[in-house]
Amino acid sequence: MISTAPVPERAKRVAGRSRIRWEIAIVLALGLGQSAVYAIVQLAYRLTDTTPLADQTATLNPSRSDREIFDLIYQVLSIGFSLVPVLLVCFLLWQASRPHLGRLGLDGSTIGMDAGRGILLVLAIGIPGLGLYLVGRALGLFVAVNPGGLDAFWWTVPVLLLSAARAAIQEEFVVLGYLFARLRELGWGPWTIILTTSALRASYHLYQGPGAFIGNFAMGLLFGWLFQRSGRLLPFLVAHFLIDATVFVGYPWAAATWPALFGLPG
Repeated sequence: MISTAPVPERAKRVAGRSRIRWEIAIVLALGLGQSAVYAIVQLAYRLTDTTPLADQTATLNPSRSDREIFDLIYQVLSIGFSLVPVLLVCFLLWQASRPHLGRLGLDGSTIGMDAGRGILLVLAIGIPGLGLYLVGRALGLFVAVNPGGLDAFWWTVPVLLLSAARAAIQEEFVVLGYLFARLRELGWGPWTIILTTSALRASYHLYQGPGAFIGNFAMGLLFGWLFQRSGRLLPFLVAHFLIDATVFVGYPWAAATWPALFGLPG
């Protein structure tokens, strides 16, 4: 005989927390968590390779085919499918009433002000980030980073801009918007959430070397602290996109100007 006795409230809460933990694990396994695991393995590979870390190169946007049209198709497909975890977290946290994505920190108000704050964040992060990279390269803590491995086609710049948008949307929706919302539901404190999400952000950049962990952890602390205070996601989307777009599209000029930084002959 099936029992129809009511489930105690405490048991419901425990079951709810367990479900959230599994949900977080699945979301991360579909995207950034998977990237973090691969990045850790890749760092181990780099550190045990006979080539010194400073003489190695990481290509962020590699060509995917030697045939132009298929390279374009593969690039667009890769960008599109990498955004599926973002669609998933939007589905999971969607609210019936407006603002539908309010739990992710998006409500459609003060767009101009939020964009301005994002631009200020670029200034606060971009110059120190470049300085850290220069010091890290000198100390052998970074591999030479090639942000734009694509050949020069009519579609190269648009695809690089789409790649920058993909990185900003995927990382900030999941790391800031989704994880902050869900970890709060689990009862985590603000600084526990900030430190944990910063470690995640840093870990999936480890393929660039230990220096990338330090830089992205610091960026995660700043982003997390500011997001905790404001609860608004758009400034971080704007800042992340502008930083990556500048790096991806500006690479050919930067590599020609400072070839040693990118592991290229002078």
